Amino acid sequence: MAADTGIDIPRAVRAKYGAIAKSVGSGCGCGPCCGGEGDPISSDLYSESQTRDLPREAIAGSLGCGNPTALLPLEPGQTVLDLGSGGGIDVLLSAKRVGPTGKVYGLDMTDEMLALARENQRRAGATNVEFLKGAIEAIPLPDNAVDVIISNCVINLSIDKDAVLREAFRVLKPGGRFAVSDVVVRGEVPDDVRRSMELWVGCVAGALEEKEYASKLAAAGFVDIELETWRVYDEAAYAGGHFASAFVRALKPARPCCDPGCCA
Repeated sequence: MAADTGIDIPRAVRAKYGAIAKSVGSGCGCGPCCGGEGDPISSDLYSESQTRDLPREAIAGSLGCGNPTALLPLEPGQTVLDLGSGGGIDVLLSAKRVGPTGKVYGLDMTDEMLALARENQRRAGATNVEFLKGAIEAIPLPDNAVDVIISNCVINLSIDKDAVLREAFRVLKPGGRFAVSDVVVRGEVPDDVRRSMELWVGCVAGALEEKEYASKLAAAGFVDIELETWRVYDEAAYAGGHFASAFVRALKPARPCCDPGCCA
């Protein structure tokens, strides 16, 4: 898809989210990734009980399409990685759940977002958190380093989703869980939507079709793959009904497959 757009998608993504981070950091506030308050993608994702103790800037900088921290239980002592951590809301929520014996990494490629996230970490007093600069296609962590990978409406922005999923598989420990929120495609999408720069950086045009998402996870080595569509965007601005928020879950097998067909 990306090869046909003729646009520099990573540069556009950095520019847009860098500007959002600056807006939040200056106290101006901002709307989430695809619109703002009441937006069909990003509204009403977190409960008041989850956000009441978080810095205002972490909430204002939340750019997601779901709540990946609600997808599976996190246990004290676990290590968690958030791919495309933005202002840090999901990192901070996860840090509370894994406790002082656990660790949460946030990975982002945008300097302004990293600065915002680190300031939110300071304000929240989270000592079990570390924000890393890097691309989700080349995660700067060793093999078998984390128990859980989360992400919130970020993988759709990548122009090499196969690399993202291979890297996610690599850094997960055997038996580790992949639990992300993302935008998925339902049915055929008009070419003009796929070519649209604004929709690329707004979490829509780069989305995978549901079966393709599952296929790519399987190709990376994941098993027990589940995609649960929970919010369909009917608005005309999102090619009415062709896009939806989905919860995506998968497992890295506890042992390597001996039969070549066992992970199919």
